[in-house]
Amino acid sequence: MTERLAPGDPAPEFTLPTDNGDTLTLKDLRGRKVILYVYPAAMTPGCTKQACDFRDSLGSLQAAGYEVVGISPDVPAKLAKFRERDAITFPLVSDQDKSVLTAYGAFGEKQMYGKTVTGVIRSTFVIDPDGAIEHAFYNVKATGHVAKLRRDLGID
Repeated sequence: MTERLAPGDPAPEFTLPTDNGDTLTLKDLRGRKVILYVYPAAMTPGCTKQACDFRDSLGSLQAAGYEVVGISPDVPAKLAKFRERDAITFPLVSDQDKSVLTAYGAFGEKQMYGKTVTGVIRSTFVIDPDGAIEHAFYNVKATGHVAKLRRDLGID
């Protein structure tokens, strides 16, 4: 079983390529609250729904002081197509070797259609301005998760 993060744990640092050819480092976001959400594959129905929900909620999340970053094992070129196709307005980062996903406990064994498989575990992490995990949500649903997250964070 993959080690899971808990509130108070330091958020694992990362420097990853983005959908637009830049790199994003967690340290670059220090001083801000970050919602790092993990999804299995760009341009699939569930991941599209989730990304669009974050996109549509971005104004209220940013007004509450949160930055949103999506992370998947997709190559940057696929992330760029995803961003363009669905007008994603926040950074998407690529973790092709899944080392960051593993560090966050978001890659490993999971149940899928009654079978144990190894893969990306859809998860969301709320990271405080000092770089500590505030909330760690594992095995979240693609549909309805952003609304639930907003309720959990007290954001209208």
